[in-house]
Amino acid sequence: MKARLQRMALCLLVLSTAVPAGVQAGGGDETAASLFEARNASPAKLGFLESAPVIDGKLDDEVWSKAVVLKDFLQLQPGDNIAPSQRTEVLLAHDGRNLYMAFRCFDDEPDRIRATISKRDQIFDDDNVGVYLDTFNDQRRAYVFYFNPLGIQADGIYTETRGEDYSVDVVLESKGATTPDGYVVEAAIPFKSLRYEAGEGKLWGIHVFRRVKRDANELTSWMPLKRDSSGTLIQEGKITGFESIVEERTLEVIPSLTISQNGLRRPSPSPFGDPFQDSTKFVNKPIGFDAGLTLKYSITPTITLDFAANPDFAQVEADALVVTANQRFPIFFPEKRPFFLEGIDIFQTPLQVVNTRTIVDPDVAVKISGKQGRTAFGLMLASDAAPGNFTEEEREDPFLRPFIEPFVDKNAYVGVLRARRDIGQESNLGFFATTYNFPQQHNDLGGFDGRFKLDSKTVLSFQTLATTTRGFFYDPNTDSSSYGTGNGFGYHINYDYTDRNFGYSVQTEGRTQNYRADVGFTRRTGTNQTNLFTRWSTDPRPEGFFTNWRLSNFAAASYDWMGRMQQVSDDVQLQLNFKKETFFAVSYEGGHERLFEEEFGAKRNESQQGAFFGPHGERSSNYHELSARGGSTLSKKFSFFQFFSIVHGAFDFDFGNGSKYPRVSPAAMANPFAPLDPGRGTELFLETELTFQPTEALRTSVNYVKNRLRRYDVDKVAFDSNLVSLRATYQFSRFTFVRARFDYDSLSSRAFGQYLFGWTPNPGTSFYVGYNDDLNVNGFNPISGRVEDGVRLNGRTFFIKMSYLFRKSF
Repeated sequence: MKARLQRMALCLLVLSTAVPAGVQAGGGDETAASLFEARNASPAKLGFLESAPVIDGKLDDEVWSKAVVLKDFLQLQPGDNIAPSQRTEVLLAHDGRNLYMAFRCFDDEPDRIRATISKRDQIFDDDNVGVYLDTFNDQRRAYVFYFNPLGIQADGIYTETRGEDYSVDVVLESKGATTPDGYVVEAAIPFKSLRYEAGEGKLWGIHVFRRVKRDANELTSWMPLKRDSSGTLIQEGKITGFESIVEERTLEVIPSLTISQNGLRRPSPSPFGDPFQDSTKFVNKPIGFDAGLTLKYSITPTITLDFAANPDFAQVEADALVVTANQRFPIFFPEKRPFFLEGIDIFQTPLQVVNTRTIVDPDVAVKISGKQGRTAFGLMLASDAAPGNFTEEEREDPFLRPFIEPFVDKNAYVGVLRARRDIGQESNLGFFATTYNFPQQHNDLGGFDGRFKLDSKTVLSFQTLATTTRGFFYDPNTDSSSYGTGNGFGYHINYDYTDRNFGYSVQTEGRTQNYRADVGFTRRTGTNQTNLFTRWSTDPRPEGFFTNWRLSNFAAASYDWMGRMQQVSDDVQLQLNFKKETFFAVSYEGGHERLFEEEFGAKRNESQQGAFFGPHGERSSNYHELSARGGSTLSKKFSFFQFFSIVHGAFDFDFGNGSKYPRVSPAAMANPFAPLDPGRGTELFLETELTFQPTEALRTSVNYVKNRLRRYDVDKVAFDSNLVSLRATYQFSRFTFVRARFDYDSLSSRAFGQYLFGWTPNPGTSFYVGYNDDLNVNGFNPISGRVEDGVRLNGRTFFIKMSYLFRKSF
């Protein structure tokens, strides 16, 4: 620790160097351009260390004197390439096996530094510092490593097309500590944890950023960034000195074991055979043991092979609750399982042709991915047992058995092939192919995609796909499904222009009716959408009442392949940004929506009734939506977010929303079995989230979501969904925590309790003990459908999950 006099001397030093060399008082793009050229004229050469420093957050090892130092940062937010409020220095070196980074983050108000004991990847409410490492120097993809003042890390991948993705974890070591003059972080990243190119003359791209959360949420950077240039990695700095890297082939072996017991509610028939007297009983299943094995082998520093046999793909925590009422299209949930996250960025494209959550319970999976020269590639194969895995009750059901017989204990076989070739400095062209095979369901997909940087401000991207499927297809003209072959087509085109205070993008995409992507995620087929997004923003004003404002407009039109308009809308939004991470936005959307009955079921003709009630097979509505949102981090301990929306003319699709809210259309009230009768109404959506962190180790939050729709024609509520989520996490240390979570869904009258203890010292090594409850709260019996008072247990799970990473280098 430094003495008080040393701190005073440092403050004087900060004042004397408040304007880094070359930084103009006004900042802006001219400053950025001149500094960019100067700092890339001579790449920073990493220091070579004969011995490794101790990673303890003290930065007192003599070997650090041999490190190259990056300094003279610039403020990017709220300022524009101007002098920062605080000084930052970064030290970089390596010893052939590890890349070492140290950050000296000076602060003239150290008592206001935000630093908490947080979970990995959840450090962004704290002050933080970090780097982008473009290890292939291709300006397309980079590793991301951020650290809070205690050295807790957030790691992931950044790509120009999708931004930061923190689902990927890298084995590394880091420590940090606050000091009288700021904070210090040290980190060691094994080269074997990365994919990279090294050797004489090889360059890596680098960005270094620091975030000071208090007041204006200041962001500073070692490299200047021009606001009138599209892209972040194209503006990265360069480092060199990778001639002495020890090339290692690494084998990672992760055995896993899950021990669990599940309890479920089961029917308990009345001894007198009266179905109205039937009750339920709670049955505990035998204790289950599930062992698995995952292997990872680095064939070269640029290519990785992954293999899994009966892997433990169970999620430790359930997905967050979402509103399911009146949902016409499927809801997407992100991937969380480690096996699929390795190299996941190569499989991500605009039309989402790969959604690895479609692979539910693989017996065996293998994947090879990497980059050779200018070509990135990935190949994944899996055998999924989930489609043929039926419960005992389903297998013993005499009515259901004949229908499921062809599928019982059968596996689905999945294959994905991806290749992408870099063209020029920032462009690429790629190929995609997927296959899915299961009895009576066979799907193949293939296509091309590309991204072309036309100039410093303009990007054109596209994707085209063709699909062929052998399976069941529904024909609304006959109201029946038949087994056959269907071919489909999908496309996506985006033209984006980004300037300093103005930008726009034009996008069009669509899928034909028989388009299928069984390995991917498809929200809707038989439709096209074209939209135009424009935005205007002001230059930042660091000392102003509000730091900047942004005005945007989103105009969109959807239409089917017969040219019929399905929806047209225009959304105007104004957002004001203030200090203390505070913002407020208001928007208005007006539009017109049409519904065609053949998208919901049968199409009326001389021989059949249509899916819609009444004489017309179409419904339409003019709608108007007013919404507002805002949020603020008021202090180290408290933050909030609020969203409100009201829509006049929203559609109730007349699906009914569970036992609590059956269909309320005029047709359904007269006859519960009547065809659908969609109608207009007023829809309200409200979301509130509050976060309170009373200590460095304890974090609590409450989230409330309300979604209600009242129909005009009957003046009745079609649904009123209320979701409440309470969470509390206590971090004993950076690796050990306990978490409690409570969720309540008013639509189903169900409550879910989750309690978890975890120890996660590194990716691959973990130990969890958890208990989950599923409760009915004055709801409907899941077996009989009758209302039951009080709290009833639907299900519970107790589990112990453990895994250990064995790592060997050759």
